[in-house]
Amino acid sequence: MPIHEYVPLEPPGCALCCYGFERLERLSDAPLTHCTACGTPVRRVLGAPAVAVGGAHLLREGHLAKHGFTQYRKVGKGRYEKTTGEGPETIGSD
Repeated sequence: MPIHEYVPLEPPGCALCCYGFERLERLSDAPLTHCTACGTPVRRVLGAPAVAVGGAHLLREGHLAKHGFTQYRKVGKGRYEKTTGEGPETIGSD
C-alpha cells in the first residue's frame, strides 16, 4: 500500500494538516477530501516514490572479476593487495 500525501486547501488548518500529512491507503481507496481531525478541505498531492534497491551482490568478487574489474583491499598504510581480477598482485609503496 502506498503512502499518499495531503495538503490543506485553506490554511491554516489544524496541527495535523497545517503543513500537510501522509496517510497509508490502498490505490483503490478514494482520496480524502477533508482533514480527519478538523474538517479542513485537503487534496492529495504527488510525492516522491520510495525506492529500495539492493546492490550488495554486485560487489561480490566473482561478479567483479566476471565483468573485468580488479578489487583490492588495504593491508597497510598506502599498500593494497588484490582480492580478485587480473591486475597486479599489490599496489602502493614498498
